[in-house]
Amino acid sequence: MRNLLAFIAKYNHWFLFVILEVICVVLLFRYNSYQGSVFFSSANVAVGKVYEFDAQAKSFFSLTKVNEQLTQRNLYLEEQVKELTERMVEITNDTNYTKRSQLEMLSSYKLIPAKVVTNSINQRDNLITLDKGSDDGVRVDMGVACGNGVVGIVYMVSKKYCVVIPVLNSHSNISVTVDKRGYFGYLHWLGRRPDKAYVNDIPLHAKVLPGDQIVTSGYSSIFPPGMQVGKVLYVFKSLDGLSLQLQVRLSTDFSTLRDVCIIDDAKMKERIDLMRAAQDSIKPRN
Repeated sequence: MRNLLAFIAKYNHWFLFVILEVICVVLLFRYNSYQGSVFFSSANVAVGKVYEFDAQAKSFFSLTKVNEQLTQRNLYLEEQVKELTERMVEITNDTNYTKRSQLEMLSSYKLIPAKVVTNSINQRDNLITLDKGSDDGVRVDMGVACGNGVVGIVYMVSKKYCVVIPVLNSHSNISVTVDKRGYFGYLHWLGRRPDKAYVNDIPLHAKVLPGDQIVTSGYSSIFPPGMQVGKVLYVFKSLDGLSLQLQVRLSTDFSTLRDVCIIDDAKMKERIDLMRAAQDSIKPRN
């Protein structure tokens, strides 16, 4: 102990210098948005390769479980497609109707496959890093989804990577609707449970029951309408008593998230530019 104290006393000026440098760096990047953004982007590129290798190793060892889930999901979807196809043929008497509808829907956007490099579920503001960036056609405000449902929205992009604000983030705000009932609201995550979120702003007169499906509304110009979000667990009044709040079990399992798709909607940019132009045109002029 005496030797340790002597060592600290001898080199105390170096310790003080390091502590002050750390404080200066923290203050610089925390309270200056530009420097913080540059540092965040550079850090993602620097550690991206390390995390990518770690994610690949985890993905390899979890392939058995993932394949089982995909097999079960494919069987379920095949049964649904078969049933819907038979119903459409009965209604339209056209055996090619379903095929044409699917092609028309897919023609409006393309999917960019990506792998999760880093992910967290135990923070209030979780972030996800993917191994696709601007070199792959990724842009800010693109939607991200997996085979089970919605994941989040692209927040920041570098050449090789992008950062996603997932549903499990207090700043996430996704427009959703109650499937087959027409009521829409906004999906928020309040922390704690990574498998549950809440839908706010549902009107009091709405008839919503546990078990109803929650899907994307398509009003945000980010996600196509009808994408799976989750299932209603409980229905109760909001704190102000002016609307309903829905507790939703999320369909996406963020704890095992590995493979996702970034949604490149060809018409999204046009819609966003048009909305911004309209907002600018109605601003009061001095």
